[in-house]
Amino acid sequence: MTTEHSATHSAELATELADLTQLARDFFTKEVAPRYEEFAAAGEPDRDLYRRAGALGLLCMSVPEEYGGGGATFAHEAVLFHEQARCGDLSMQLGVHSGIVPHYVLTYAGEEQKRRWLPKLASGEWIGAIAMTEPGTGSDLQAISTRAIREGDEYVISGAKTFISNGATCDLLIIAAKTDPSQGAKGVSLLVAEIGDDTPGFERGRKLKKIGQKGQDTTELFFDGLRIPAANLLGSVEGRGFAQLMEQLPQERLIVGVAALGVVEAAYEQTLAYVQQREAFGKPLFALQNTRFEMAEVATTLEVMRAFVDDAVARHVRGELDVKRAAMVKLWCSEQQTQVVDRCLQLHGGYGYMEEYLISRLFVDGRIARIYAGANEVMKDLIARFL
Repeated sequence: MTTEHSATHSAELATELADLTQLARDFFTKEVAPRYEEFAAAGEPDRDLYRRAGALGLLCMSVPEEYGGGGATFAHEAVLFHEQARCGDLSMQLGVHSGIVPHYVLTYAGEEQKRRWLPKLASGEWIGAIAMTEPGTGSDLQAISTRAIREGDEYVISGAKTFISNGATCDLLIIAAKTDPSQGAKGVSLLVAEIGDDTPGFERGRKLKKIGQKGQDTTELFFDGLRIPAANLLGSVEGRGFAQLMEQLPQERLIVGVAALGVVEAAYEQTLAYVQQREAFGKPLFALQNTRFEMAEVATTLEVMRAFVDDAVARHVRGELDVKRAAMVKLWCSEQQTQVVDRCLQLHGGYGYMEEYLISRLFVDGRIARIYAGANEVMKDLIARFL
């Protein structure tokens, strides 16, 4: 490709992403964020919003058009996750629904399954979830005990999962289970279940009460002889599940980094506006040296984070994002998110502790970023293996 063509392509992509940014921002700020209290009270978002997002073309943007997706790249998905975090309402777990579940299906499912499942996820008709964590395991995925036993043309699944995002609303569920408990990590397989509230052998547990993200349904799930077709095994053979999880986790960790950037942008913008208009001792807070220094540091952190995340997204689009760098993005960005939001809340004084201010929601909603997609302590150990 010539330099001229590259420049033209880059300009077109920049315009496309800018238009997408405005579309996503309008959707989240006008149709989602104003309903925060409603979703928090219900413990789940309105599932019609998934259909609305699908109609706008905001779901499964990096899934090929032949499967109902947008035929674009992860750069487009990143805009969605960034703008959602920036609006301050994560009730819709789009990172899981659009950024994680479809790519397991796209990469490992059979052709018939792809054509059956992906269009429904892209349209928002179905909501996707993935069940990895169990009551006795966290980041140690090798230790899961959920069983999947082959009986003829079916698998019979028994066990329990917890902390499952979209658990109360999902229609398509990827389940990590042991098909051969004697093989440790090599005995883990991923299987896909089409589920509903009346599916035999499947039960949704309680919606878990969290300190943040109260409008996002996080639940327990129980399997007691759930039967699914053997064709719903992801991959051609059993025992590939752990490897598949490791292959897909870099994108999940990048999504955490992208969302962290959105949160830090929101915290910075909200706080800068607040300290410029709020007065103390007869002058705006921003006139005080401590406030100016704090905001200068936050602004610098934001610029570094933006460069780090943009580089990681570009690497991922080129197929060059490795395990180490993805772990670094997740680790550093989630840590900076926590620190920046805390500093910004402090500058709001007592008002920062009030739920009516966005900064307070960013504070409690964002704490989980250092835990999910692999706890940050696990990220450090993972990075250290490559040093």
